[in-house]
Amino acid sequence: MTTDHPRVLALANQKGGVGKTTTAINLGTALAAIGEEVLIVDLDPQGNASTGLGIDRKARDVSTYDVLVGDARLDEALVETVVPRLTVAPSTLDNLGVELEIAREGDRAFRLRHAIKAHTERALADTTGTMKRFTYILVDCPPSLNLLTVNAMSAANSILVPLQCEFFALEGLSQLLQTVEQVKRSLNPDLTIHGIVLTMYDSRNNLSGQVVSDVRSHMGETVYETIIPRNVRVSEAPSYGKPALLYDLKCSGSQAYLKLASEIIQRERRLRAANAA
Repeated sequence: MTTDHPRVLALANQKGGVGKTTTAINLGTALAAIGEEVLIVDLDPQGNASTGLGIDRKARDVSTYDVLVGDARLDEALVETVVPRLTVAPSTLDNLGVELEIAREGDRAFRLRHAIKAHTERALADTTGTMKRFTYILVDCPPSLNLLTVNAMSAANSILVPLQCEFFALEGLSQLLQTVEQVKRSLNPDLTIHGIVLTMYDSRNNLSGQVVSDVRSHMGETVYETIIPRNVRVSEAPSYGKPALLYDLKCSGSQAYLKLASEIIQRERRLRAANAA
């Protein structure tokens, strides 16, 4: 993607266990594999995106907590991963205290937006080539609609919603969409839903097929064509500190994330063409 400013996608769903972190890790890897310069911003206090990319907890001297409370710049929190062109700003349990730390600050909802903007401006002004110029920033949100998630939505161009193929998939989606609308009205008028990605699909389970049908009928073209299957290799990969695409490129889950990355870039091109028209 050729633009001076990165596209910021927040991966959000207040339900836990829907594949947000897995999608952040593997989508980020897939985008990097096709030539994008990608940053994953880990805002979940559990720090699973950081762990899944092989970042030891002892190596997280500067984290997104430090960035949000104003003790560090974003570039000071960046850690290289084993994936070329993929960087992570790691999280720690300190993020549990962010809300209390900045609750009374007037810009409390914009801390991440300001940090990304400042980094981008410094990178564009850098003539030495030492500052990374990201084309995509993926923000891994915690499984709740708290101030961390609001910061992600305020900083984002679009929201990517992972949705598990299970009975209660649509339950809670309306609450998330309402939150997006509230953020759009009060904090980020340009915020959009980039798409909904169906995860953990089990072709042997009739219910999974019914969920896909229900979600598509309710959300239409917002739902990506690519569906992420339930896959043992994808589940195993984080324990080795690797994205699935490095752990087993040929498995069905890895191939699905490569297709999703391609589909996202195609949507981005259509969006830019529509905006230019």
